[in-house]
Amino acid sequence: MSATSPGTVPPAAAVDRRTERRTWPERLSRPYPLVMGVLNITPDSFSDGGRFLAPENALAQARRMVTEGADMIDIGAESTRPYGAQPISADEEIRRLHPILADVVALGTPVSIDSMKPVVVAWALDSGAAIANDVWGLQGDTDMARLIAERHCPVVIMHNRDRADPTIDIMGDIAEFFSRSLEIAAQAGIAPENIALDPGIGFGKTQEQSITVLARLSQFDTFGLPLLVGASRKRFIATLSPSEPDQRLGGSIAAHLIAAKAGVKIIRAHDVSETVQALRVAKAIWDRE
Repeated sequence: MSATSPGTVPPAAAVDRRTERRTWPERLSRPYPLVMGVLNITPDSFSDGGRFLAPENALAQARRMVTEGADMIDIGAESTRPYGAQPISADEEIRRLHPILADVVALGTPVSIDSMKPVVVAWALDSGAAIANDVWGLQGDTDMARLIAERHCPVVIMHNRDRADPTIDIMGDIAEFFSRSLEIAAQAGIAPENIALDPGIGFGKTQEQSITVLARLSQFDTFGLPLLVGASRKRFIATLSPSEPDQRLGGSIAAHLIAAKAGVKIIRAHDVSETVQALRVAKAIWDRE
């Protein structure tokens, strides 16, 4: 199966123009974060690789997350875990997405495409996805920013590094990365209201640096843009409490509540029901302070 040749982004004139009218859900301004449910249709993701590779399993999981209160579904067909992920071609990524994406879109909850390849993002937007989630923050492929600008779709700009460096000032590194990404976005014509920033917990960071980032999220308020945090099941939790990925629910919720308290607008989580419940209870308590 081949949609568009890998590395070739379809021109804006060739796409469904309805994608241009899609923006962040209006509930972004609500007083507690939106929850983005994670749907990995991969054989090698760090937490649930292989569980949802079959289309029927993926659709069932998407339905479950919507029922549990997910405000968005983030679909990824290529593992981006920091260690041991196997790169795949754009055609293979689209092949994995093809049997499931339209059905997930039909559930009525906004769908985000988690991909670093512009051709895959373009195909997904044509198929009804509403949001692009770029783990290289517009700095991986020069076509990504142009594509996002042409489609007028929301984009998550995530901080990343080729490898962790324990000697650097991680907060300064993230701030410099975001500044470069936002310059790229501005030059391409991406509207600021279509941008969210993700500090990339666990990506190109030591476990200690990930903890530092979570403790200092408010420093990114200077950018004046909504933050997304995805600490769900990440390795730093196991450094504090030895555990396998699917045993890190408590640590995930703790990190996400701290993020919510810091004003983060979107939480990316594997365990939607528990995360939604935790956020609602926390908000009710915080309202009495």
